[in-house]
Amino acid sequence: MATTATCTRFTDDYQLFEELGKGAFSVVRRCVKKTSTQEYAAKIINTKKLSARDHQKLEREARICRLLKHPNIVRLHDSISEEGFHYLVFDLVTGGELFEDIVAREYYSEADASHCIHQILESVNHIHQHDIVHRDLKPENLLLASKCKGAAVKLADFGLAIEVQGEQQAWFGFAGTPGYLSPEVLRKDPYGKPVDIWACGVILYILLVGYPPFWDEDQHKLYQQIKAGAYDFPSPEWDTVTPEAKNLINQMLTINPAKRITADQALKHPWVCQRSTVASMMHRQETVECLRKFNARRKLKGAILTTMLVSRNFSVGRQSSAPASPAASAAGLAGQAAKSLLNKKSDGGVKKRKSSSSVHLMEPQTTVVHNATDGIKGSTESCNTTTEDEDLKVRKQEIIKITEQLIEAINNGDFEAYTKICDPGLTSFEPEALGNLVEGMDFHKFYFENREWVRAADILLPAPSPPLPLSLLTFSSSQSPAFPLFDLLGCTLVYAFASLYPEDGLKLTPLKDLLQSPTCTFILQRLCGNTGFTIRVSIPLSLTSFREH
Repeated sequence: MATTATCTRFTDDYQLFEELGKGAFSVVRRCVKKTSTQEYAAKIINTKKLSARDHQKLEREARICRLLKHPNIVRLHDSISEEGFHYLVFDLVTGGELFEDIVAREYYSEADASHCIHQILESVNHIHQHDIVHRDLKPENLLLASKCKGAAVKLADFGLAIEVQGEQQAWFGFAGTPGYLSPEVLRKDPYGKPVDIWACGVILYILLVGYPPFWDEDQHKLYQQIKAGAYDFPSPEWDTVTPEAKNLINQMLTINPAKRITADQALKHPWVCQRSTVASMMHRQETVECLRKFNARRKLKGAILTTMLVSRNFSVGRQSSAPASPAASAAGLAGQAAKSLLNKKSDGGVKKRKSSSSVHLMEPQTTVVHNATDGIKGSTESCNTTTEDEDLKVRKQEIIKITEQLIEAINNGDFEAYTKICDPGLTSFEPEALGNLVEGMDFHKFYFENREWVRAADILLPAPSPPLPLSLLTFSSSQSPAFPLFDLLGCTLVYAFASLYPEDGLKLTPLKDLLQSPTCTFILQRLCGNTGFTIRVSIPLSLTSFREH
């Protein structure tokens, strides 16, 4: 049983070893209990930096985790408070993410997906029986106990979890990860346990085809699709999925939470409890390939610490995107959080020309692309403009000017100047919680105060282990007087910061090699190919900005 000690020093009972991960206010390290030599993972929270509200959240997380004892949940074994620090001692899970394991398998079938969702539902049913709602079910929080074949799936990260009163619904605040948010949360209606089932439905959809059920480049449109339940089962990938699997997804992705299937009911669904006879055993190679791309984009997002997005329709230099099917919906910039980065609609006529890149997704033809963060599936057409008017050039210069000001503020560590440029009401995906939507600039301040971590060559590296922390920042230019021209031009600016862990021995990739990598080439082209801008990476802070050709 997990215990809370206020007088015992953590180091009296445990020996600390290498770092496994880091956030703004905490670090996770491997530790060993001295009396048993058992290995654990210690989450070490710097409580000196926490507000009173943060202290309450920490206490809530520890209280919730102490309640939960299930083979499919990462268990809390100890909770120790000291002056300035709080230690949470969890199971050490060494198998990595479930989704990463799937793509490494030689064989993956619908029956395997059923086995995965069965274990996820077992964990969700357990927490619901204890009147706990997780609120942040997503692939990053589904881990494997070990690297052994058949290792148990374990649900992790209860940082956003809440305690509820039975089946009672209430408004507990806007929290979660965009692609997995339920309609009732987006409507700001009272909610409860059914929000976890909705997220399970999104996860199951991805497990079966490798891409999410909801997507749009524009976050507002994404939310509209989720609220409308606008998904479907497009051919050909869904033609080979059994009707029973689709039926379960439909019951999980029911808009009305009162009519949505419960975890207990889902565990009794034939596709789950009778998978040996109901679920297909056919190998799903295309699902594995799509899931591999989905994972790569999530991991790319894990290598970018801060991404600032401004995406708007603009009348010069963009051709209308081909409309996506109602089902092809999700969020996306690269793998754990950008949403509105790639293709936007335009009113103006343009001439097509082939991209100079070797990346086939950039060819001027209709292609299926998986958007850079949440693995979006959609039909889109890529094209570039060949003409510019003087007004556009003037606006570009204005954007370059304000970009220079932002770079200067960051390079000088001038947080006050930085806040004057940025919208204080921007929303962000909290790095410590791996993608939880929060508001404000507290985390920006942390990285300004710890600038010695930042290295230019960290951007877009293949995902390190552990992944670098991420904060994805999005804001509407219409709300920010500092960016009035972005509405007119509609371009996207991306500023990337990456945190380096020297003790992990992470090697830096030479910048020239980094910029020539296929992933980086793809991102650069998506950002610049249709706007007449190129990207410059500045050192020492990895910061991408737009430059005129």
